Formats: sequence, structure tokens, C-alpha cells
Amino acid sequence: MQPVKPFALIVPLALMTALAACVPGGPTETAGAIPTGAEDFQNYCAACHGSGGTGNGEAAASLSKAPANLTTIAARNGGTFPMTRVMAQIWGYAQEDGRVMPRFAPLLDGDLVLFDSGDGIATPTPVRLVQLGEYVQSLQVPKN
Repeated sequence: MQPVKPFALIVPLALMTALAACVPGGPTETAGAIPTGAEDFQNYCAACHGSGGTGNGEAAASLSKAPANLTTIAARNGGTFPMTRVMAQIWGYAQEDGRVMPRFAPLLDGDLVLFDSGDGIATPTPVRLVQLGEYVQSLQVPKN
């Protein structure tokens, strides 16, 4: 039996390590990690809507139209959170007269996930948009 040469072990280990870096969730994934919905909310929404979503952000006073209280969306809709409508508003599809809220292009770039709005049809949707919608849903307070 011939002894194993160290070079014969190093090359396969180096190749396996390099390949592992190419797999999603591998060592390089954290460098380009997708922000969470909470992080995107703080970066894109909190200046106007406030960190808690109640509409009292630092920039709110300077706007021509007061930012919505995002914690009462479900209460204003009979206890149901209208996820698709909220995501459309963030995206910019829901064009209302006097719209003050900007469109958030970075939320539309990157990875897509299948999102079912309740109609049984899974539609490719930007993951960051879904995560932000889910975060806003988590801010809901019970109807009084």
C-alpha cells in the first residue's frame, strides 16, 4: 500500500472549500446578506413613519401630507391586513392623488420569492418587498 501524499489531500479540500463558497448560505453569503424587513423599515420608512410606525418620524413635520399610522392598517380594514395593497403602496403601484411617499427601487432589485396574496396563485415577488410588508404587518395593534 502506498502512502497518501499530502498534496493529494490538499487539492480536493481546497476545491471543496471553493465550491462551498458558491452555494447560497455558504461562507460568502453573509457579505451580501439581504436586509431584514425591520432593517429596511428603519432605512426607508422610519424617517417619516417613525421607528414604531405611528407616523411620527423626524421628517413627518416637513411633509405636505402627514404619514399614515402604519400600526392601524388592519384595524382600518376590518381586522384584516391587506398585504397585497400594502406592498403595492410601497412599490408605487397604488398611485393616489397627492402621493408623497417615494418609490423604493432598491426593494425591487435582487432575489424573488413566490408570494401568494390569498388567491392561490404564487407570484414571483421581490423578497425585500415581502419582508417589509410582513414587518409592517407585525406592527399592527388590536382594534379598540
